Amino acid sequence: MIKKLLTANLTLANRITIGRFLLIPVFVLLTLYFIQSVAEKQPNEWLRWAALMMYLITCLTDALDGYFARSRNERTRLGTLLDPLADKTLLLSALILLSGPWGQCFNPHLPLWYVALVISRDLVLVIGAILIHVAVGHTEVKPRIAGKIATFFQMGLILWVLGQAPVSGFPWLLWTAAGFTLLSAFQYISDGIHQLEKTHAHEKHS
Repeated sequence: MIKKLLTANLTLANRITIGRFLLIPVFVLLTLYFIQSVAEKQPNEWLRWAALMMYLITCLTDALDGYFARSRNERTRLGTLLDPLADKTLLLSALILLSGPWGQCFNPHLPLWYVALVISRDLVLVIGAILIHVAVGHTEVKPRIAGKIATFFQMGLILWVLGQAPVSGFPWLLWTAAGFTLLSAFQYISDGIHQLEKTHAHEKHS
């Protein structure tokens, strides 16, 4: 039965998403090998460019599976779970690799406070969603434009660092990404509180 369920959910879009999961370790290994080459004072720029291309390809598959899911009307519950999980896995892997002591070989590199901000926001949202689900029985997540913009700038930061773009424009991009990350966090928290209040008011008048 499980095999039958999986086969029914393995649409073209979901197969592409699974392929994206398989590309993430390749990106991680390429980045780690570049960091190691710098530590050994023999920087291999080919590895950095290969990591950049792998990151771009992985991001493009995200757009591709979304396109096929919409155009072929193949949205599935499996896809709604796998797609954001693949996105977060890629994003957090890149943020961690391009920051901290190991990220010092990149100039510019991502500051630890920004990585902590992104991870903290995601943890708060996950914990909040679990608490709301326990209290209410379900969780309604409304996509927010601020969250999409924050993700866009996060991806831009990663590309900027991997591509070793000029340092001069980096602070502007960094603070813009941080601002939208905070804004989206406040919006999602506000949505959660509103959902709890709405449920409480409904139960009070029942």
